[in-house]
Amino acid sequence: MTTLWLVRHGQTDWNLTGRWQGQAAHAPELNDAGRAQALAIRDQLKNVRFTAMYCSDLLRSRQTAELIAEPFGLPVNLEPRLREINLGVWEGMLSDDIQAQFPQELLMRAQDPLHARAPQGESPLEVATRVYAALDEIAAKHPGETVLIIGHGVSLAVIICRVEGIPPEYVYKCVPDNAKPHRVEWE
Repeated sequence: MTTLWLVRHGQTDWNLTGRWQGQAAHAPELNDAGRAQALAIRDQLKNVRFTAMYCSDLLRSRQTAELIAEPFGLPVNLEPRLREINLGVWEGMLSDDIQAQFPQELLMRAQDPLHARAPQGESPLEVATRVYAALDEIAAKHPGETVLIIGHGVSLAVIICRVEGIPPEYVYKCVPDNAKPHRVEWE
């Protein structure tokens, strides 16, 4: 069993404005509040003895991890399978615009959250498949150790659902807040 501390990246301006980020290549970096959140997490976790740190390769996750990593003296291992859900054509769009242009797709998402996907995107089930494979490899490298994972809303929510026995259909209700640590055991 491996202990995982899950942390969602710090805040970005898109979080504030309701713009959907997903894996958008042009998504913004952490804003001042997001950098402060990362530093606060670093202070909050300063007494935890991490043996490794892994993060998504997306900018906001990398920036969060780099700010947290400094006092731990650990390298930040980039793991692309920890990326946020691919939101396809919704990436970069505002919530109101998605609602106006894609009401049927949003209805399908509400009715079948585990399998529904944005146009040209992926489903939470697909996210879970790649994230679980990554965590299985990480746990195999670090059995009985404590590892810090910096990820994203849905990529962390699928983990929380699995380890806490929450039906995966509730994935969107398990999305953690920005920069709030969540401790789990991975077997």
